[in-house]
Amino acid sequence: MRVCELRQKEVINICSCRTLGCPLDVEFDCKTGCIQALIVPLPGKMCGFFGPTSEYVIPYSCIRQIGEDIILVEIKEEKFLKKE
Repeated sequence: MRVCELRQKEVINICSCRTLGCPLDVEFDCKTGCIQALIVPLPGKMCGFFGPTSEYVIPYSCIRQIGEDIILVEIKEEKFLKKE
């Protein structure tokens, strides 16, 4: 699967049954080429235009399933929220 395909999928937290948005970016290990985390911006906070940049940094280990249209994750949202 390509990164551009991941960006078209909606991320849903199975703990809260909330939609978190679509991944904007990924973190990966340069040595292994493996994905380490998905970066999902908060709705309405795209690129800092509408306030401070805030995003979820979701470790790959928290991804439970990747389907055709959605990515299911299991996180405590406040723990993985990164504010800049």
